[in-house]
Amino acid sequence: MPQFFQNKRLMIVLAAIILLVALLGYSLRNNRNLSIPEQFIKDTVSLTEKVFNKPAQYIAGLLNNISDLKDTYKENQILKSKLDKYVELSVREKELEKENKELKDLIGYTKDLSDYESIQATVTIRDPDKWQQIITIDKGSTNGVEKEMAVVTAKGLIGKVKNVSKFSSTVQLLSASDRTNRISAKIQQKNTVFGLIEGYDVEKQTLLFKRIPSNAKVKKGQTVVTSGLGGVFPKTLVIGKVEEVEPDEHGLTQTAYIKPQADFNDINHVIVVKRTIDVQEGE
Repeated sequence: MPQFFQNKRLMIVLAAIILLVALLGYSLRNNRNLSIPEQFIKDTVSLTEKVFNKPAQYIAGLLNNISDLKDTYKENQILKSKLDKYVELSVREKELEKENKELKDLIGYTKDLSDYESIQATVTIRDPDKWQQIITIDKGSTNGVEKEMAVVTAKGLIGKVKNVSKFSSTVQLLSASDRTNRISAKIQQKNTVFGLIEGYDVEKQTLLFKRIPSNAKVKKGQTVVTSGLGGVFPKTLVIGKVEEVEPDEHGLTQTAYIKPQADFNDINHVIVVKRTIDVQEGE
């Protein structure tokens, strides 16, 4: 009896193997029609592939795009850094060119001041709240700077030394609103016209050349220079040119608006001028 059951189990296994082989052979036939279960499984697999394949491809493409974007960003940052350095160097180069030209002009102007003692200086401080009033330079009493000395740029007169310390000085600009800020000046022509530079018109950005005789003929474009009569400034330092002229309210004198030869908004290098030769004119 046990032997029979053992043979029966063997027969069942053999039958199952034969059936499986038969099914495999049947399923491998190309020209047969798929059964309903097979068709269902095939359609399910195909649909699943469609559902997951396109999103997978999209995600893969998106990841590639993100990687490319990161590379582009890094490259952009490198290029921007190089551009910033180039701009910085370009600005610095222009500043050096401007400074070089100013110094050359200053040296050339110094040669014209052969009758005077001149001290070259650089502006170190300019307070925005007192922009039109004062500047501070890097030369003081140890360099020979004294109060009331004239201060010029390569273009013209800008002011006078107001206060002096050992290593620096304060310069009062011609545009400073101070009643004591006066300079004896003249217009060079056949009949010399004398007057005083006192006051500054902020709106017109011009100096006020006052106390001109009412009968004096003053024209636009004429040059105004220091007269040397005040006993402080050297003579013939250029101040500016006449822009317009108008009589005062009483008609006794005239006031001329003078466009400064020097640019008061761009002062970097200056010359402090000391009058060493006593030259008097018309005294």
